[in-house]
Amino acid sequence: MSEDFLPIKGMDHVEFYVGNAKQAAHYYRTGFGFTHTAYSGLETGNRQTASYVMEQGKIRLVLTTALGPDHPVSRHTYLHGDGVAVIAMEVPDAASAYAESTKRGATGAIAPTAVEDEHGVFRYSAIRCYGDTIIKFVDRQDYNGPFAPGYMAKNGGTGRHKGVGLASIDHMVGNVELGAMNRWVEFFAHTMGFSQLLHFDDKDISTEYSALMSKVMQNGNGKIKFPINEPAEGKKKSQIQEYLDYYYGPGVQHIACSTGNIIETVTQLQKNGIEFLRVPTTYYEVLEERVGKINEPVDKLAELGILVDRDEEGYLLQIFTKPVEDRPTVFYEIIERHGSRGFGKGNFKALFESIEREQALRGNL
Repeated sequence: MSEDFLPIKGMDHVEFYVGNAKQAAHYYRTGFGFTHTAYSGLETGNRQTASYVMEQGKIRLVLTTALGPDHPVSRHTYLHGDGVAVIAMEVPDAASAYAESTKRGATGAIAPTAVEDEHGVFRYSAIRCYGDTIIKFVDRQDYNGPFAPGYMAKNGGTGRHKGVGLASIDHMVGNVELGAMNRWVEFFAHTMGFSQLLHFDDKDISTEYSALMSKVMQNGNGKIKFPINEPAEGKKKSQIQEYLDYYYGPGVQHIACSTGNIIETVTQLQKNGIEFLRVPTTYYEVLEERVGKINEPVDKLAELGILVDRDEEGYLLQIFTKPVEDRPTVFYEIIERHGSRGFGKGNFKALFESIEREQALRGNL
C-alpha cells in the first residue's frame, strides 16, 4: 500500500457563509440542538465578519456573516444564498498538506499561515474545490484556545455537547454540473490521495422523470467521504440541476450526520420543527421482505418516515430533511449505521420520487 501523502485526522469544521449568522445560530441551536461554543465579531476586535461556532458531538459548524456589502462573504451569500463555503479537515501539518496537494495540481486558495495568541499557534492553509467551495487544512496541535485566534469562548467553550444525539459527520455530498463528476473524482484521487469507494449510475439512481450519477470518494483512513453527484439526462429536471440553478453553480448539497439512536434523534428534531421528506406508507408494508430482519420497531420507523437499506455488511437507517434554506439547496441527512458502509442505494427510487413531489410543488420539475 502506498504511503498516505496527505494524512487527515478527521473533519475539523464546516463553515457556512450566511446572510445573518446570529439568526442562523439560533436556528441550529433550537432546531438541531447545537451549542454555541465560540464567537468572533466586533466584541473580539473583528471588524469584518461575525462568526458563531456551533458544536454537537464531534460536529463543528461555523456560521459566518459579513458586516459590510463589499466583503467576499457578502458576495458569496448574494450569489449562492446561505451555503457551505469551507470544508475544513484537521491534518498533522497544514504546510505539508498544501505543498503536497498543490504540487499535484490543486489550486492554492490560502498559503500556509500561522496565527498566534495567548493559547498557542494555529496553523492553516486551503485549496480550491468545486464551485466557490474551498478545502481548508487545519493544524491544532500547538493550539488549545477557543476554536481559533480572534474567538472568545461561549457556554463553557468546546465540549462534546449531546444536543439531539448527532455524533459526527458521516459524509458530505457535492453537486457538480453535467460532465464534471469525473474531473472532481480525479481531483480528489490525484491531488489528495482519495480512492473511489462506490459508483452509482443513472440506472441505479433514476425515476420515470429524472436521474443522476454519483461517485463516492474517501481518504486513506476512510474517515472522510465525499460523494460527488452530477445530473443525468431525463425527461424532466433532476434535483441536482435544480440545486445548480438555485445555488448558481456547484457546491455542497447535503451533510450527513450520524447518530447512535435515530428514532430518538428524529423524534426530537421533529418536535423542534425540523421538516423531513416523507415516502409513501406502502414503503413499510414489505420492508422486512426487502431488507431482512432488523432490530428496530418498524411501526415507529413508519411513523417518523425513517428509511432502511441493507448491504452485505449490515443495514443502515436514514432520513433526509427538506432544504434548510428558502432556496432549494442545502439539506441534512440523519444516518445510523449497523455494519453497512453503503449510502442507501435501495432507497434511492422512493427517496427521489419524494424529492420530485417537492420539486413539483415548487414548480421546478
